[in-house]
Amino acid sequence: MIVERTENPVWLSNAYLVADDDRKTGVLIDGNDDLGPLLERAERDGIEITHILVTHPHGDHIAGLSEARKQLGNPPLVAHEATAAELDEEVEVILADGGKLEAGKLEIEALFTPGHAAGHLAFLIDGTDVFTADVLFKGTVGGTLAPGASGFDDLQASVMRLMELPPETRVHPGHREATTIGDEFADNPFVRIWRGLDATGEEQVTVWGRPATLKLWAPDYDGGNKAWIVFGDSGEEAIVGGSQVEK
Repeated sequence: MIVERTENPVWLSNAYLVADDDRKTGVLIDGNDDLGPLLERAERDGIEITHILVTHPHGDHIAGLSEARKQLGNPPLVAHEATAAELDEEVEVILADGGKLEAGKLEIEALFTPGHAAGHLAFLIDGTDVFTADVLFKGTVGGTLAPGASGFDDLQASVMRLMELPPETRVHPGHREATTIGDEFADNPFVRIWRGLDATGEEQVTVWGRPATLKLWAPDYDGGNKAWIVFGDSGEEAIVGGSQVEK
C-alpha cells in the first residue's frame, strides 16, 4: 500500500494519497491547499483516484479539494452526514460508524470519532493504517471547542476507542508526523491519565477570562502546548490550545 503525505507549511495540516500499488487505484484523504504533489504522484504512477474521503469540514482540512476533484474527473466525496451538511459540494457517499467502502482492493472502514467535530470520521484502511485527522496526534489529542465540536466526553471516548485497535496499527494524523496505536497507548499523556496511570493537576488558571482548573499541560503538535481544563463557573471540561491559558 502506498501512503503519501503533504503538509501545509502554515497550518501544518496533512492531506494523503493512499493507493494499492498492484491495482493502481487509490483515494485522497482531506485537503490542505497543498495537494499538488499528491496529484502529481497519482498521474506519474497511473493511479486512478476512485474517492475523496473527508474526515471533517474545517477549512484547513478541505482547502483545495474542489479544484483537485475537478482535475481528477469528479470522483465521489465520502463523509459523515453531519460533515456533508457543512460542505458546499454534494457528498455522494455517506458513511456512518462501521460503514465500509471498497476502492479497488483497498478496504476502508469509517470509525465515527466525534469530539473535535460532530461528524468527525477516522478511516481504517486494510486494517493496518488509520487516518485520525484531528482526534489523535502523536503525543496529543484534538481540541474540543473548535467550530462544530461535540465536546470533551465525545473526544475522550473517540480517542479511547482508537486505543482498542491493534498496537501495531499505524496512525496518520491530521497534523504532523505519523505514530502507532501502541506508542500512543504507552506514552500519550492524555491517554495515560484516561487509563488511570497518571494523576491530573489542580493548578488554578484563567481561560478567556474565566476561572479554570488545569488538569493537564502537555506538548502539542505545533511545538506549543495543549491544555485539559475544567471551567470553574460551569464545570465544563475542555481541551484547548495552550495559548488560551493564563497561568
